[in-house]
Amino acid sequence: MPLDEIALEELGLAPRWVRKGMPAAQAAVPNDGRAADAVPEVAGSVASVAAVPRPAAQSGSAASDSFSDRAATPAQRQADVPPPVAQRVAAQAAEPDAFAQKPAPQAPSARAAAEPMQAGPEEPPPLTEDDFAWFDAAPEPSLPHDQAPARAPRDDVATLDWDALAERVASCTRCRLCEKRTNTVFGVGDRAAEWMLIGEAPGENEDRLGEPFVGQAGKLLDNMLRSLSLARGENVYIANVIKCRPPGNRNPEPDEVARCEPYLQRQVALVKPKIIVALGRFAAQSLLKTEGSIASLRGRVHEYEGVPVIVSYHPAYLLRSLHDKSKAWADLCLARDTWRAAGGGER
Repeated sequence: MPLDEIALEELGLAPRWVRKGMPAAQAAVPNDGRAADAVPEVAGSVASVAAVPRPAAQSGSAASDSFSDRAATPAQRQADVPPPVAQRVAAQAAEPDAFAQKPAPQAPSARAAAEPMQAGPEEPPPLTEDDFAWFDAAPEPSLPHDQAPARAPRDDVATLDWDALAERVASCTRCRLCEKRTNTVFGVGDRAAEWMLIGEAPGENEDRLGEPFVGQAGKLLDNMLRSLSLARGENVYIANVIKCRPPGNRNPEPDEVARCEPYLQRQVALVKPKIIVALGRFAAQSLLKTEGSIASLRGRVHEYEGVPVIVSYHPAYLLRSLHDKSKAWADLCLARDTWRAAGGGER
């Protein structure tokens, strides 16, 4: 063999079957008819290489290393291995079971290679909002009827009798007027009366005594009733739109009227009067749900809860305006005629 080819072999640049001094018989291609003929030639080549004298400068060359590494001890080989490989070797020595050699994958058979490849698993569908439903708050468990939370009591004023209604008014806290009152003013008179007189709200004397229309205004009202052959407590029931005194005798606010009106509605339903006389502008506006002046509301028959209503002046106003007493008398006469037309006085 030429010297240049020998040098290539020494440098590891020759064909694979002579690299690192491998025996030619191992490097020969299997199942090749020319492999047997190549063995003697390869053996001769290896012998030639061994017989060629090497210069001293090549003692550390790749050729000498290729033959000397087989004679080196395991410790020397490990020292020459790069750091990552050396670490793996040390770990393998410490835990040999963890690095047990796994069987090499077998090549597919001819039959398997001939068969068409089966399709792999389909890609999962994209996530939707339903896939995250478990993030939602769990529904609250339904409680048995005996453990269900108690509901707010319903407004049953329309079902109360006289005693229950009076007790409800006495303990009422529906609006802020309860904070400054001394007494609630429920009403007085005949609970089966045909005449019902309704004022606006208690004054100072009414709040102190717990009775509507007392003092000088009350005395004037008694005189007006006497002119009609009526008397307080005899076929007459007297009440107010508001059951508590507004501070400073101010006019009640709309929300205060709305919260107190169910009591008056129940009183009218229990009394079942045949005529109602609204005394004063505020009482008339509250009953008739209007903002009309008392002058525009007088002289006509109105209606509240199915009962005829006559509008007149408040007795306290008549004490300051004596010239309107004649008008008040005309209002009372209209109320008497309306009462008689409704069958009043026949009981």
